[in-house]
Amino acid sequence: MWSVKILNDNVEEEIRALPKDMQAKLTRYINIIIEHGFEKLPHEATKHLEDKLWELRLKGKDGISRVIYINATNQIVVLLRAFVKKTQKTPIKELEIARQRAKEIE
Repeated sequence: MWSVKILNDNVEEEIRALPKDMQAKLTRYINIIIEHGFEKLPHEATKHLEDKLWELRLKGKDGISRVIYINATNQIVVLLRAFVKKTQKTPIKELEIARQRAKEIE
């Protein structure tokens, strides 16, 4: 059985700052992961970024957002960073924040 954790209050605030439709989609994705694992997510919902970092890809009427996460240990997903995406490529700054936060887990 999978579980999904939010790293800290900063990440919680970042998620709350996302547009409402993207928050709803993130909640749906989290519920799917918990109940069925990643296999039941739409194929385009996740993308490998580097090393242990992955992203959940959220699309809504207000644009696109990303939630960077890590599979910390056996079937535990930790959400590290949430942001509204404004460029084609994931900004280096966002990856750096996620990398720093991932170090808190290791």
